[in-house]
Amino acid sequence: MKKTSDKEFKNARLSLTLLFSCIVFLILLVSLGVAVLILYLLTTYAHIPASEDGILHPMPFLLLVSAVSLIVGIFVTFISSTLPLKPINRIINQMNRLAGGDFTVRLSFGRLARSYPALAETINSFNLMAKQLEGTEMLRSDFINDFSHEFKTPIVSIAGFAKLLKEGNLTEEERKEYISIIEEESLRLASMATNVLELTRVESQSILTDVSSYNLSEQIRGCVLLLERKWESKELEMDLDFDEHNILASEELMKQVWINLLDNAIKFCPEKGRVGVKIRREGDGLTVAVSNTGSNISPEDQKKIFNKFYQADKSHATSGNGIGLAIVKRVVSLHQGNVTVQSEPDGVTFSVWLPRKNGSPE
Repeated sequence: MKKTSDKEFKNARLSLTLLFSCIVFLILLVSLGVAVLILYLLTTYAHIPASEDGILHPMPFLLLVSAVSLIVGIFVTFISSTLPLKPINRIINQMNRLAGGDFTVRLSFGRLARSYPALAETINSFNLMAKQLEGTEMLRSDFINDFSHEFKTPIVSIAGFAKLLKEGNLTEEERKEYISIIEEESLRLASMATNVLELTRVESQSILTDVSSYNLSEQIRGCVLLLERKWESKELEMDLDFDEHNILASEELMKQVWINLLDNAIKFCPEKGRVGVKIRREGDGLTVAVSNTGSNISPEDQKKIFNKFYQADKSHATSGNGIGLAIVKRVVSLHQGNVTVQSEPDGVTFSVWLPRKNGSPE
């Protein structure tokens, strides 16, 4: 399929090259024809010096042919070049607008211009690039606003309660409560900063360097215990349905995947709900499904939920910054796996498929 596409692209670019070659040839042909016509008329009316026997003097004739051809060629080239260069000038102008930050710009030509495959490919590629940049810019803008809000809230809380502690005149119970709030908000800030740094790190990573064979089941159980305080405070039922499975992967990176998925499942699960984890063998790999009851993700949000900085919860009723699932997708991709989301009326399930690599033992 890829070879066919490459061949089509080469043929499209070749057709554009032939088009410009034909235009150049046409310009030369028209220039020569006009020059011959002018010389014929001048010769007919005896404006060209000739000898007594009617033979033209070669030097004046050659000079005149050269001069007329040059003048006609320049004129015809100037007139005709505006047509084939018009699309190129428009593309350059739109690219300058795009480079200037106007991501709403799009290329549009008439039916005749779009009939050439190479030009149609250029138009489609440009518009796709502009659309992607526009989407990225919107996400970046939303992230700055959302992330600024997320950072500002705990900072204001820490500063406010620290000021109250400094002023004194507090009961021991109040003092402990304020210290606990400061601790929680500090951990929240640290978590956000860690996620940003982790996303930057995995995005710049192109290969896995710390791959080893380890017990995946034990790793997931450990992540569940790390989040025990969160799911116990909501009185959630944790349903772990899996046997022992080994996998060849980066243990450190995969830990980030399970923590992010479990944390999201706990966060969006209502009190006294259920969070489940299943591991199943599928083909040459393993599928880990993390689910929770009582939540739902719209089809539109499912298409964007793995994008950087995207938050399905626009109300900010739950904490988050739209980075966790982007980390999950990038880490799974580095392991040549895939991650999907399925939303049902009674809950949401995130499924991660990972190759076991080299037949790692069960």
